[in-house]
Amino acid sequence: MTEWFVYILHCADDTLYTGITRDVERRVREHNGNNRRGAAYTRGRRPVHVIYREACSSRSQAARREHEIRVMPRKDKEKLAKSP
Repeated sequence: MTEWFVYILHCADDTLYTGITRDVERRVREHNGNNRRGAAYTRGRRPVHVIYREACSSRSQAARREHEIRVMPRKDKEKLAKSP
């Protein structure tokens, strides 16, 4: 079984982006690349870098966790990213 991950990116304009993937490193390359695979949100906010990742056992669990993180206030996302 392949793990899914939820991740938070810090963008060049100091905003945060949350997403899910099976391969975080590949996804970050896509966000930073000059192709259509990166999210529209991050295209004008490059470069981006990962500040948080969390393993999930399924796509549905990752999607639920992504939603939980997306609705958090920014200060809570930053606190999450600094946690061990």
